[in-house]
Amino acid sequence: MIAPPDRQSIGELAANDSTAGASLEQRIKAQAYGLGFDLVGIATLGPATTASRFDEWLAHGHAGEMAYLERGAEKRRDSRRPVTGARSAVVVALDYGGGEPSGPVARYARGDDYHDVIDVRLRHLHQQVNQWVGRDIAGKGYVDTGPVLERDLARRAGLGWFGKNTMLINPRAGSFFFLGALLLDLDLVPDDPFEAERCGTCTRCLDACPTQALLEPGVLDARRCISYLTIELRGEIPVALREAMGGLLYGCDVCQDVCPWNVRFSRELPDESAFAAREALAGKDARTLARDLLGMTQAEFSRAFKGSPMKRAKLRGLKRNAAVVLGNVGTADDVGLLERVRDEEPEAMVRDHVAWALARLRG
Repeated sequence: MIAPPDRQSIGELAANDSTAGASLEQRIKAQAYGLGFDLVGIATLGPATTASRFDEWLAHGHAGEMAYLERGAEKRRDSRRPVTGARSAVVVALDYGGGEPSGPVARYARGDDYHDVIDVRLRHLHQQVNQWVGRDIAGKGYVDTGPVLERDLARRAGLGWFGKNTMLINPRAGSFFFLGALLLDLDLVPDDPFEAERCGTCTRCLDACPTQALLEPGVLDARRCISYLTIELRGEIPVALREAMGGLLYGCDVCQDVCPWNVRFSRELPDESAFAAREALAGKDARTLARDLLGMTQAEFSRAFKGSPMKRAKLRGLKRNAAVVLGNVGTADDVGLLERVRDEEPEAMVRDHVAWALARLRG
């Protein structure tokens, strides 16, 4: 991994294919920075060093209902398998604004879907590589949607180490960034892997987790994680974990918020960022947003959250989450709304969570 060059050198190198002394690897990195990525490194594909830990994690049931992780486990164990003939990976990171204020929705999900944003940029990078090499190179970009252990590749490409909260942490950028990987049928000179582990004796992330989902350093039980409960879980949220959710309606940033590397290096989003909070979310506290979602129709939801990662939970899931939030941070003024939802909502799961919230507010 190389540090981002200044913007002038990015432009010169990316625009001038004949720059004296510029290797293909240097051009790829310069182009990646020119496309707006914040970190870039190159790794040679092969058996994943974390494969055994991944298998153990699955065997313990820590993935919960995320059955797709088990279905793709065989390919995840070796990064050469997802793309036939692929030999190298260009691994990128894109900051999503850890310096933005905390709120009821995790920072990554407030704007446009990162899958779409990063995928377009990786396609551009792939096309540029084809032009430089003079032929179509077999390859594919992955952004959290295929059988690839992106963290494993990122560490191998020199982008950072695995923190005790399981996030990849970079010593100059913290952990508030997305990862993507462009797998290519090319032999590229790899970067040195990131061998150091710089968490030391710090356990702030483990201590701060509201639901104690971090069982030990580097081991997350997704079934207790608020991000899983509010996004991936399709059924009822366990009653024992609802109060700990507090005002967190979609996702959770707590283990990142307390990390000293983020306290020091988190950045605010630039103007016009694709990840800036959209109108339906901007400036709203947990109670206001929960009320909005509980009163929202499917048509209103589709309009407000078109192209948003929050659509993954669907409206029924967000209403379920909103009911829990009102049960935790609501007031007597919310009882009327909850009663109407209880009487009119067609989804039994939502009504059950509303009943729980009513019992809390009345009690």
